[in-house]
Amino acid sequence: MAPVGARMEDAMDLAEGIRRRGFRKWYEGQLLQSHLHMLLLLFCTIGLLGAFEVFDRAAAPGTQLSVALSALFCVGVGVLALRRYLFLLMHAEAAAHQAVCTGCGAYGRLELLPTVAAAKADVPVRCKRCGHSWSISD
Repeated sequence: MAPVGARMEDAMDLAEGIRRRGFRKWYEGQLLQSHLHMLLLLFCTIGLLGAFEVFDRAAAPGTQLSVALSALFCVGVGVLALRRYLFLLMHAEAAAHQAVCTGCGAYGRLELLPTVAAAKADVPVRCKRCGHSWSISD
């Protein structure tokens, strides 16, 4: 579970994304960013497999160390990329499931309402079609 400060920052990103680009464009951007992290994970996996292929016990200790450090680097970056991929994907999907107006059934046709309490992680929105208001919780 993310710390409260991180959740507040993500709620601000959602609110700012809706304000600047609209919900659908924000959602597409989140999915694109998450899938770029998945691509980075794929490259790290290829780098790790390459390090395993190049590693030779008969090589000089300096060469062995550099290959081992390269493998550790690929593992570290890969783990961070996987975590970020899953976080962004789950965050976007959680917001998308709440972006359907219960009044008219419109998806993603939202406008941001002014927030009253800055300590809440909820983003108040209103349907552009029927005017129904609700909050998207983060």
